[in-house]
Amino acid sequence: MESIQYQPIGIIHSPHKTTEGTPIQPSGAKGIAGHIEIFPEYTAGLADLAGFSHIFILYHFHLSKKFSLKVKPFLDDQKRGLFATRAPSRPNPIGLSVVRLTGITESNLKIQDVDVVDGTPLLDIKPYVPDFDVRQVDQTGWIGLKTGKIEEVVDDGRFSDGSN
Repeated sequence: MESIQYQPIGIIHSPHKTTEGTPIQPSGAKGIAGHIEIFPEYTAGLADLAGFSHIFILYHFHLSKKFSLKVKPFLDDQKRGLFATRAPSRPNPIGLSVVRLTGITESNLKIQDVDVVDGTPLLDIKPYVPDFDVRQVDQTGWIGLKTGKIEEVVDDGRFSDGSN
């Protein structure tokens, strides 16, 4: 298979200057404001986005180090299979967050509920549409027992130093 390459379409800006202390999911980042700077060649693609209250942002975990197929996730003290976690150190370090879109000015998107480190390269934006994206689920695996802690757990740096 040939190599796959992506180019950033913008940069995510947030008050989180390092991985340590950054919320680990948007639900733990309620009210935290940031903005996305879209590169000029992509601003025409922002047309009609203002009609959405929430967007998916896909980004490159640029501070993640090498990955392991077994990791100790932030919400647990037991090693788990990487693909059963949302750990940032992955074979393809791509992140996904749903954030609130609070405004658009030219090439800048104002967002809230930001769980992303400042300076993170943005790969894509997609509108969040509940009719498409919300699913009734039967199981959430081991995470289902831990989600009540999400608002108090923050990144402790374990994935940016390559030790996990």
